[in-house]
Amino acid sequence: MRAPETRLPLALDCVRFAAGGVAILHDVSCTLAAGPPAIVLGPNGAGKSVLLRLCHGLLAPTSGSIRAGNRAASTERTAMVFQRPVMLRRSALANVAYPLDLPRGAAKQKASALLGRVGLPHLGGRPSRRLSGGEQQRVALARAWALDPEILFLDEPTASLDPAATRAVEEIVREIAASGVKIVMATHDLGQARRLAGEVVFLHAGRLVEHAPSAQFFDRPQSSEAAKFLRGELLA
Repeated sequence: MRAPETRLPLALDCVRFAAGGVAILHDVSCTLAAGPPAIVLGPNGAGKSVLLRLCHGLLAPTSGSIRAGNRAASTERTAMVFQRPVMLRRSALANVAYPLDLPRGAAKQKASALLGRVGLPHLGGRPSRRLSGGEQQRVALARAWALDPEILFLDEPTASLDPAATRAVEEIVREIAASGVKIVMATHDLGQARRLAGEVVFLHAGRLVEHAPSAQFFDRPQSSEAAKFLRGELLA
């Protein structure tokens, strides 16, 4: 029996992206391998969200290439959760079960188990759009996890949440990462990056300035831009 094709490593080679004649990313090259979460940092407008969408296959590079394993980047065996997740007009349980290509009973069983893993077993029957922002984000994480992705892209998933909800989401991210899923997550929260990162991808003005292990990036930044960002002096 042939092993399933892997989506890792995720390799970007001279990736450029422009929209409306405006360059957003310039010659980004890096490789993300299996392992602890990769946290994408940078000031507003650095290109973090665009980078994630390119890696997930939602956008195509203007030039350059992105390879997921030995194939072009695509949504296959990957998933993505956004800052403001879209909740379908159905229950929390049905939202999690929605993407599953399983018989109805099996899909419901798997969705129920995942709601338990994100701490929401009691809210399966509640309309998803009546949940709090933090609860909706946890449902979105369960829905993404249900797909058994090899790579999970997270675009500032706690940006609109209070501290308690943020801590709950971070615990889920840690658990997903511990299950073997490669997390690639954009955030503007340096404390969160320190707590979660195994490696840091630092963007500034659409360029990859540093890609380093977390401890090195935070303790010994190699660029003036990263040092200024960590001091709160680099805003754009």
